Amino acid sequence: MHLFHYHLVTSRVREVEARYIGKLGFDLVARHGRIGEDLTSYEPGVSWAELDALGFKLRLSELELGAVNVVVQPGQWPLPRVDHLGLALDDEEFERAIDRAEEANLRVQEHGGRRTFVSTNAGYRLELHPPRDWIDDLLGQGDRLRLSELHMKADDPEAKASALAELLDCEQRGGDVEIGDTLVRFVPGGPQGRPELRGELFT
Repeated sequence: MHLFHYHLVTSRVREVEARYIGKLGFDLVARHGRIGEDLTSYEPGVSWAELDALGFKLRLSELELGAVNVVVQPGQWPLPRVDHLGLALDDEEFERAIDRAEEANLRVQEHGGRRTFVSTNAGYRLELHPPRDWIDDLLGQGDRLRLSELHMKADDPEAKASALAELLDCEQRGGDVEIGDTLVRFVPGGPQGRPELRGELFT
């Protein structure tokens, strides 16, 4: 089980994107959005000034570093909030997680057979993936950089952590949940609903 992706929502998309690229060394994969009614995507090399001149409206910006994928989406909060976490599971782990979600009457949504979202009823969602070639390519060899720790501020850290630990059957200690090689830590002082991003550690 690997936590390889997280999806952020913020009103400061360009500043957050610049932090990942400039300070953390992420690569821009693409900016996805629309011009008028037409959906379109732009790979690196097209500046924001050029996109503005085209009338481009951003839907999300996708970034990658090693085996970590981050998406930034426009929203109402200046400080980024976490909409969902993306996890790669083996077939058995995936089936057990879906069974636990259904037993708990949690909402399970499939998107085109490519992604499965599960609501935690704790303000954020999980994007669960059984084995897929593109995830195997992303995770690559064991020496690829990975997400070691993800810290989020929440109104009720233990409740947020419990929702995650129970669905994935992972070990929990207070506001901490261990998912494979990644420590997810919920700390107090955050908002209700979606937790607020506090920081990350990559190794």
